[in-house]
Amino acid sequence: MISTHIVKKRRTRVGALLALIICAAIVSRLVPAQVRQGVAGQFDYYLLSLAWAPEFCAQPDEAARNPQECVSGRNIGFIVHGLWPEAEQGNGPESCGQARSVSKGIVNSMLGAMLSPGLIQHEWATHGTCSGLNVSSYFTTVLLARAAVQIPVQISSLTEQVTESPSQIEGQFVGTNPAFPKDGFRIACRNGALTEVRACFDKNLKPRQCSSAAGECRTASIAIRPPR
Repeated sequence: MISTHIVKKRRTRVGALLALIICAAIVSRLVPAQVRQGVAGQFDYYLLSLAWAPEFCAQPDEAARNPQECVSGRNIGFIVHGLWPEAEQGNGPESCGQARSVSKGIVNSMLGAMLSPGLIQHEWATHGTCSGLNVSSYFTTVLLARAAVQIPVQISSLTEQVTESPSQIEGQFVGTNPAFPKDGFRIACRNGALTEVRACFDKNLKPRQCSSAAGECRTASIAIRPPR
């Protein structure tokens, strides 16, 4: 006969195994699918995110923490937030492998567009690793995408705050960038203010329309702060 001690021991092992299975199931629900399943090179198109620095720098304490971007007198408007591998539907892949630190030489070459070494490192680890490119080619692609987008004079010449609809701003970008289709730009906003303009490219950096995954500001009108 099997002793009571052995039976209890087996029950304990079974209970521990069940607990591990339950914990794994819970974790799998908590971790976003795109993070668990991110595979380099498996995406549909690129999304170039241009962040509107005046709005970012208007947030409490950001000016002090980010003097490269927020110091008065530099008249900084848009900066490159990132170039993101995107999906037609749902969330694009992120963190597609272990990322080594971006070299100082590449960081220095990107500071004119992105301003922050920390942001450059973050974007490579989170988005660049999913592009299927090496670090040098990825950041070259970032610069090429940025060079392909011209800023409308209605925004680049701002000296005081204005209020416009997201569709007006998108129309200004399309009018200034005729290579882009009508739906090639998306506006992001927060608390009734412009935060980003997003431009969409195919994998060969040809302008294309954005999908619903690119997001869209749903506010009827938003404020645009002028550069400082």
